[in-house]
Amino acid sequence: MIILPNHQTYADNGDVQVLRFGRTLLTKTRIDGFILAILATVGIATLLPASGHTAEGFSVATTIAVGLLFFLYGARLSTRDAIRGLAHWRLHLTVFGATYVLFPLLGLASIVLVPWALSNELYLGIVFLCVLPSTVQSSIAFTSIAKGNVPAAVCSASVSNMLGVVLSPLLIALLMSGGGAAFDLGSILGIVLQLLVPFVAGQLARRWIGGWITAHAAPLKLVDRGSILLVVYTAFSEGVTQGVWSKLSVDRLFILIGVCVVLLAIMLGLTTLAGRLAKFNRGDQITALFCGSKKSLASGLPMATVLFGGHQVGLIVLPLMLFHQIQLMTCAWLAGRFGRRAEDQSPGIARIAATRSG
Repeated sequence: MIILPNHQTYADNGDVQVLRFGRTLLTKTRIDGFILAILATVGIATLLPASGHTAEGFSVATTIAVGLLFFLYGARLSTRDAIRGLAHWRLHLTVFGATYVLFPLLGLASIVLVPWALSNELYLGIVFLCVLPSTVQSSIAFTSIAKGNVPAAVCSASVSNMLGVVLSPLLIALLMSGGGAAFDLGSILGIVLQLLVPFVAGQLARRWIGGWITAHAAPLKLVDRGSILLVVYTAFSEGVTQGVWSKLSVDRLFILIGVCVVLLAIMLGLTTLAGRLAKFNRGDQITALFCGSKKSLASGLPMATVLFGGHQVGLIVLPLMLFHQIQLMTCAWLAGRFGRRAEDQSPGIARIAATRSG
């Protein structure tokens, strides 16, 4: 049973997912608390970067944290529900096409901004952002608030993350060979051991620990976020010791923010157009919009430490951090607007449709 932010429920073969933060994202368009924590961590890493043996210790801890993170991702995502939901294949192909085709093409197109607007590291960061999977929790929450097709959003977002464990590193290897991400047999083995093996182990263990993870969602969320903060501190500590901030001017930072805004606007427009051209109903159009236009910070930050361990990780993940906050604020506003419009036009119809689709 999934509990929606507006207190509606629908049966889902006993699986329980709680979308607790949906209303918070809707009502608070200021900087998200987790983003504040990340920014504070960046500040600490800038003033007190880890170096020497301390940095080596943090590197080991980060490797363990990344493995734990992807193990928990695998244990949370229901393979059964994702496979069952694939019946709505036209919608899912639209979302996957936006996530893994349109986004990467736009990322590659940003090469025109190098070097006058973006440095090579920031360009690599834009491309990396564009090959990441969609978010899970916020995609579902925003779809629910907007009165969209929530079961389809659960399927699309979950499968997107499952595929992303494999597709994102492969796309980076394909698109950026010779551009800062060196992939050899050792790199591929590292990706498999740090990302794919823990994820698969989590999927296999889900039948035994899935219920426990659901019951302890709040403390495990702290583990998730703590792991990501550890990744951020380690990455930016390395960047500071390599002079990362000396390579980022204020004007280039504002240009990067503008690039992220334009990128999100284009994807929101393209996913809206794709939904209309495919003649999806209103609920499916909303699902395509929110699942196809966002990128996962939670997956991206730890993945970057594996893919770009020897490079300027701090600069590479900066576009993702900025894009994440921009997408939360924009999509929270859009979801509220769509939800209010649905209630004003057809009171009660959206609730009946959501119940039937479940």
